[in-house]
Formats: sequence, C-alpha cells, structure tokens
Amino acid sequence: MTAPATRAIDPEVLKEALADVARRAAALAPQMLEKSAADLESSMKDEFGVSQAMGEVMQKMLADPSKVLEAQTRYATEFGQLWQQTLAASVGQAPKPEPLKDRRFADEAWSANPWFDFVSRSYLLTARHMQDAVAAVEGVSPQTRHKALYYTRQMLDAAAPSNFALTNPQVLKATADSGGENIVRGLKNFLRDLEKGKGGLSIAMTDTAAFELGRNVASTPGKVVFQNDLMQLLMYQPSTKTVAKQPILIIPPWINKYYILDLQPKNSFIKWAVDQGNTVFVISWVNPDTRLAKKTFDNYLREGPLAAMDAIARCTGEREVNAIGYCLGGTLLACTLGYLAAKKEARIASATFFTSLIDFAKPGDLGVYVDSAQVDALEARMKKRGGVLEGSEMAGTFNMLRANDLIWSFYVHNYLLGRDPFPFDLLYWNSDATRMPMAMHLFYLREMYIGNRLIAPGGVTLDGVALDLSKVKVPAYFISTVEDHIAPWATTYTGARVLGGKNKFVLGGSGHIAGIVNPPAANKYGYWTNANLVANPEEWLKGATKHEGSWWGDWDRWVRSHRKDKPVPARVPGDALRGGKLKALEDAPGSFAKLRLDK
Repeated sequence: MTAPATRAIDPEVLKEALADVARRAAALAPQMLEKSAADLESSMKDEFGVSQAMGEVMQKMLADPSKVLEAQTRYATEFGQLWQQTLAASVGQAPKPEPLKDRRFADEAWSANPWFDFVSRSYLLTARHMQDAVAAVEGVSPQTRHKALYYTRQMLDAAAPSNFALTNPQVLKATADSGGENIVRGLKNFLRDLEKGKGGLSIAMTDTAAFELGRNVASTPGKVVFQNDLMQLLMYQPSTKTVAKQPILIIPPWINKYYILDLQPKNSFIKWAVDQGNTVFVISWVNPDTRLAKKTFDNYLREGPLAAMDAIARCTGEREVNAIGYCLGGTLLACTLGYLAAKKEARIASATFFTSLIDFAKPGDLGVYVDSAQVDALEARMKKRGGVLEGSEMAGTFNMLRANDLIWSFYVHNYLLGRDPFPFDLLYWNSDATRMPMAMHLFYLREMYIGNRLIAPGGVTLDGVALDLSKVKVPAYFISTVEDHIAPWATTYTGARVLGGKNKFVLGGSGHIAGIVNPPAANKYGYWTNANLVANPEEWLKGATKHEGSWWGDWDRWVRSHRKDKPVPARVPGDALRGGKLKALEDAPGSFAKLRLDK
C-alpha cells in the first residue's frame, strides 16, 4: 500500500493569500500594539499575583534541597522507564501501550508513531511531576498554593505538544495532504479573530451565522410582558390545557444570557417545564452599558426578582411563585429569600438552586482571580472604561478555567488545522458575552467571594434589610454537578445546610452547563440523592443512591409534592380574557437577549 501523494499549493494562490494576510496584519498593527502595551503594563504590575505566588512557592521549594532532589530522582526514574518502554515497543519487544485517554492525544496518529507516542507521554509525565512538586510545597498559604497550581496548569496546558505544528502529527499530515493550505487558512482565521477582537484574540468557537435567536435557539413561544432598566420578563405560551396554580420564575445569571435554558426544543429546560403543565416566566437581563454603571446589587434585587414577582401577580393573580436560580441567579435568589424572610412576606413557595454558591469559603478556581489586590486593580480598569466590565474580559476568565476545551482545542482546530468552526448551540450561547456594572460587581466580589458574608446572620444588607438565611423556611431543592469548575459541588452543598427550611440536595453528573442542560430524552450522566444532609459532603456522597438519566424528573416530582392547589386553566401571555393585566410588549426572546457584543 503506497502513501497518498501530497498536493502542492498553487504558487499564485499562495502569493495572493500571503499578500492579503500582510495587508490585514498591517491594518491591525496599531490595535495589536495598543493591546500588547496594556497587557505588558498589567503583567509588570502583577495584577493577578502570578509572580508573587510563583516566587513564594519557588523560594519555599529551594529552601529544602533534599525534597527537590528526591522529586527530581523520581522524575528521572519514571522518564527513563518511559524511554525504555518506548524503545522496546518500537522494535516489537514489548506490547504497544494503551492509547491515552487525554482528548488532546486521542487521535490514532499519536499512538501509531512511536516518536509522537513518546512525545505525548513524556509531556504528561512532566506535567504531573511539576504539579505534584508545587502541591507538595510546605509553608505557603492554601490560597498561594492554589494560585501557583492554577497558573502552573495554565502554563503546562499552553506548552502541550498538541499546540505546535511540528509536534502534532495531525497538523503535519494536514499540511502534507493540503500542500500547506491549512496553514494559510489558519493565518486567515487568526487574523479574522484578531479583527473581531480589535487587536486582541477573540477565538471563534462556532459558526455564529448558523443560529438566530427566536428561530433555532431561544425559540420557545412566549412574550415579553414587563420590562425595566435591568430586565425583561418573558412569559411562555402554554402547551397544556391546565397549568399549576403557582407559576415558575427562573432567575438566570446576568454573567450570561438566559437562553442556556432554551437552546433548542430537544434540550430546552424552559420548553420541558412548560410541557409539564407550568406557567413559566424567566428574567432576561439587560446587557448593561456605562449608563447603568451605578446599578447596585440592591437594584438587581428590587428590579429583578421582586419586580418580576409583582409583574407575575398582575399577570396571573398569584403572589407566590416557585423560584429557580441558576449560578449567580441562585445567589440572588438566596438573597431574595433572606430579604422576604426578614420582611415576613410569603412570595416564594419553593426555591430551586442550579449550581449556586451561597457559601463562598471554597469557590474553586474562580477564587484564583478574586482577592483584594486583584479586585482593586479590576476597579481601576472598570473606572477607565466608564464603569463596566467588558464581556470579553469576563468570557476570557471563564474560558481559562477550561483552557484545553475552550481555548487550545480551537487554537489547533482553527489555526493549525485551518478549519472553520462548526455550528454548536451551546458554544453560540457561550460566545454571547455580557458586561457587568461596576457597583454591583464590586459588591458581589468583595461581600460574597472575599468576605463570604452571605452565610453570616446580618453579614449582608440589601435595600436596608439585614439578611439572615437561617430564617428562610421555604423548602429548597439544590442541584449541583460533580465536575463543576465554576461552583464546586462540595461548596454548593453547604448552601442546603445554611437555609433553615426542609431542603433536598441532588448531585448530577457532568459539569456546570451540561449537567444542568440534561434532558430526560438524552438519558445521560445520572444523579445521586441522599435525604440525610450530613455535615461532610463526601460522607453524603458515600451514602447516596445513584439514579440513571436526568434529574429533571426528580425535580418535577419534588415541586409537585409541595403543591396544595388544584390546576387552573392555562394562562396565555397578555390575554386579558384569562385575567392578564399586562400587555405583551414583544415576542420572546425579546430585544434585551438579542443584543450581542460581537456584532
């Protein structure tokens, strides 16, 4: 069997393509220099505390040479064993090792060639030893060790052989097969993303032209029935003749758009909830600009869930709702519950928390970005930009938490392989970035993340009311996910013990998004339940029962178990004949959701 012949690129085509690349690069040069200068200034100030953390760890490491020597000896021994195994396998004296499970090296090309197999395995071996060495350092604070480990991992992820053309067999094959066209296409893709980012790299993750809000994402029929400065309230068209008497109110995070819960009909939690016989409302937060820079967390409470519940009462005649909060929306829901408990107002019949932090003692990798010095630097940057945190900066932070999946995989796909991103609804949503108003964001970071004051009775005051979450007696359902990199499940678990009502904690499979957007029809991931909310989350998990499929049905049964009233005729958005007192303003998903920063 002969190898396929490689194809040479047409010299004229190459010349024209490179000329186009040169023109576009020259036009981008001023913006790139400005961005580079800003990045250099930030790194010199060490705003993220990287140099400080790494320097402290190195100092402690070198203070104990015997441990360094011991670690180096272990590394040299394992590296030598790997080399011997590679040599033996290459001449048939030993069986080929099992393929690596790491997705970066999953392609057969890595294991088929002994050299590339050795490159990938030696990289993983080196990465493991480097991270182990940092984790073993004594005499540093847990925060410093966590930060050093996080940035060590970032550097190791960037240095993976899969990210370089000469050490990636897939890229070398694509280059040979196409005569180098992949590199030319990759350069064009790289410049396209630099142009979109105005000198900063804004990696295209999906074909955004393949989706349109209201057509093939966020397409569940509904109306905007209320709006104010901060949000539009969407009410969905019923799909059953009767509905539960108490409506459902969904409070999504304003770090992202609400339609993660309404991507397409097959995976839309909102459509599914409507089909279960519910009147569903959802808050669609505004994408704030500098005019809203002074909006506070108090504003988000008053103009968010409190205003929404008032509007729902006018639409349906019901003062009580079953509330759902997702991520930061769940933190706001907890604040709302504390506020209503202090005011002795019964407005929420049950509360559901999707991957929500209430106790911020161990916030995971996001905590690396949140300390007093970094928040002070962030405040200075936001002031320069008119009082908002740009969506690109927020998106970059979240992408860094899963750099291999959300940065480097696309770097290889788009730039080294020269391929266009494929349509994917979840990544379309992920690239739909939002801004954050300065006053609200600084309060959130300082009071919740740094101070962890929400769990302390009277620790947080909103709209003049001191919150005590232990006084909340509303039944609550907590769903978290085992692989969550944004809200670690062991930390969200403590929220179920902070609130003073009869609460249920459920642990789903997968991560922060896929574990929540997990429709029953997919029959994926599974979930764990345990009615005994012991103090230690790991002990809870040991005693938990594993169930197959989606947790959605379990949640629906839980909500139904707390209903006391009979169903009522289905409510149509804006239909005065059915008691509605708010006119429909526009069709869902509404104008707030349609504003994208990358267009």
